[in-house]
Amino acid sequence: MTNKTLHANPSKSRTPRHRAREFALQGLYQWLLNNEDVTAISENIRQAHGFDKADAEHFNSLLYGAIKDAATLRAGLAPLIDRKISELSPVEHAVLLIGAFELQNHVEIPYRVVINEAVELTKSFGGIDGHKYVNGVLDKFAAKARATEIDAGKKS
Repeated sequence: MTNKTLHANPSKSRTPRHRAREFALQGLYQWLLNNEDVTAISENIRQAHGFDKADAEHFNSLLYGAIKDAATLRAGLAPLIDRKISELSPVEHAVLLIGAFELQNHVEIPYRVVINEAVELTKSFGGIDGHKYVNGVLDKFAAKARATEIDAGKKS
């Protein structure tokens, strides 16, 4: 990674939390491809251009949490996908880990926001129709992880 990270859509205004997700995606991507130590990945990313505008606490939560819980998250995602997890693109795999982690561990963030953010990450960094796949998988995951929140939304 260079000191100046290029963004897929530089004109789009990004919130500190969205930036944290972008950097966490980069870290998870690096971890998936190289199986590097998470601390080394985090230190490298923290030096990237624009990290000072990211929500560092949320970045830490996503990067360290998704890696720590990767086996459990993958087990929860496996029945919802149409192929082996190892056959997913690294971007889709990383975004699904981030989205699933947020759905399970950040209940203060509405499930629709989590899914929308995952879709936006995939649109920016993934393949042509990857965002549709991520949307469908996380929608099913949310139905289990956030059933109470989803049911409450249907009643109002």
